[in-house]
Amino acid sequence: MNQNRTAPAYQEYPASMMASTAYRLLSLAERGLLYSLRLECWCNGSMPADPAKLARILGYDAGEVAAALPRLEPFFDDADGALTCPELDDYRAYLDERRARQSEGGKRGAARTNAERKPAPRKALKSDASNPRLTRRGTGESLVQQSPAQPSKDQSNPVHQEKAFSPVDDDFVRDYDRANERCPF
Repeated sequence: MNQNRTAPAYQEYPASMMASTAYRLLSLAERGLLYSLRLECWCNGSMPADPAKLARILGYDAGEVAAALPRLEPFFDDADGALTCPELDDYRAYLDERRARQSEGGKRGAARTNAERKPAPRKALKSDASNPRLTRRGTGESLVQQSPAQPSKDQSNPVHQEKAFSPVDDDFVRDYDRANERCPF
């Protein structure tokens, strides 16, 4: 089932960022802007490169954003007036590819499991000569035969069932049978 959603989070190792010389040379305000932009780029894909528009979206002072933005160039690409974070874009692509591979693997596994569970569909058998499974090849003669036994008339009529032969020859049984014959119900 495809959810058509982007990954809700990205994984980041603090030691990797802390080891970066470009990060270590940033001021406190620049570090704050860096992380604000990274979070925005993760959620929205990109942000406007124009400092005035960016400051308005982020809710920061336009002068501070304009002053700090040039120092963040190592972390972002400016393409057609939009800032993107290549590191996060690559990570998002990796997650999407991984999810697609997992989905395909799950579908293949489900198909294999379902193929093992489901018996082949069976057609209803007909007892007439039109069913090729029940006819002799080339003759059209049916292999299904009617039973020669006919139901007994005594068995099909409940009134006659009372008078059926009793296999036990006993005084008690005879008395019981006679009492049943006299019974009005």
